[in-house]
Amino acid sequence: MPADSVNFNLLHRTCKLVVLLCFLHISVTFVFYVRSLDIRFAFVQNQQSQSHQASPAPGQKHSGSAAKPEPREFQTPKEEAVEIQTPTQDSEKQLEKCPDTSPLLVGPLRVEFKTPVSLEQIEKENYNLQPGGRYKPKDCVALQKVAIIIPFRKRDEHLKYWLYYLHPILQRQQLDYGVYVINQHGNEIFNRAKLLNVGYTEALKEYDYGCFVFSDVDLIPMDDRNIYRCFKQPRHLSVSMDKFGFRLPYNQYFGGVSSMSKEQYLKINGFPNNYWGWGGEDDDIYNRLSSKGMYISRPSGEVGKCRMIRHERDKKNEPNPQRFNRIAHTRDTMHKDGINSLSYQVVKVDKLPLFTMITVDVGKP
Repeated sequence: MPADSVNFNLLHRTCKLVVLLCFLHISVTFVFYVRSLDIRFAFVQNQQSQSHQASPAPGQKHSGSAAKPEPREFQTPKEEAVEIQTPTQDSEKQLEKCPDTSPLLVGPLRVEFKTPVSLEQIEKENYNLQPGGRYKPKDCVALQKVAIIIPFRKRDEHLKYWLYYLHPILQRQQLDYGVYVINQHGNEIFNRAKLLNVGYTEALKEYDYGCFVFSDVDLIPMDDRNIYRCFKQPRHLSVSMDKFGFRLPYNQYFGGVSSMSKEQYLKINGFPNNYWGWGGEDDDIYNRLSSKGMYISRPSGEVGKCRMIRHERDKKNEPNPQRFNRIAHTRDTMHKDGINSLSYQVVKVDKLPLFTMITVDVGKP
């Protein structure tokens, strides 16, 4: 009996030790489980805050015509980028400057024009915009303040596609930007370059822009690494269009989409005002830049790909028969024909959710 009693006491003590160890194990496991929940919750919050700027609001659906990103590793060339110093608002002093290469860029995009888009749809998907098509990053101070100038007349469907694709791209590029559509009033012959001069002048009345991107309404970039900002030299952005087989038509070509800083623009006295009809003004602008010792900078042919919306040539925009003679005399006329000789009359200004429409009378030939 004593031996049995001793064995029972030993067994009892062993069971108590096992129970204690089990309790300790369960307690430690519970602590680690609670900590893992905290980490997962913090991770989800972080992911949501990072993607909030580049994603549509919850419950909103993308149309089938949306630009579809193809994620890939890349680096955007930095050697030509220039930081344009502009006054900093008090509310921005607490924020750091945005990085030279935005972390939101995705690279190549799929661009197509088969599915119609509406202004209402575009507004819903770009809910961060301010009236007049204005935007600035919320978590950093943009390196440049950029005015996008679009010469325009009777191209409403093209404008919808431009707004649909470009607003998300420009926001991912972390620009402080505004979109200005300069609408030529009446039925006189179209004057693209003069409308660009008007856009430059009118945009500066609203904001202290230091960079100006001049864009045709029918050109859409196919890669968001093609940054719509200014560089140390005037920038040609629409390098390889599908219209030309994704090749540069000639080395002096400066048409389609380009950017200039305020200083570069003023150095050449802006753009010519006397090119009525299609063609010639972009070559005149190239001659102005060349005469002032500047050269054209470009992104690579791959990054600079653009797609053009196919269309018939507009009425009242026939080829300018005088363009070749005017191009040959750019150096003689540029100092008296440009921003210093610009005359026009503002007919109406509409501050719309996606852009500012400025209708102007630019006269006639």
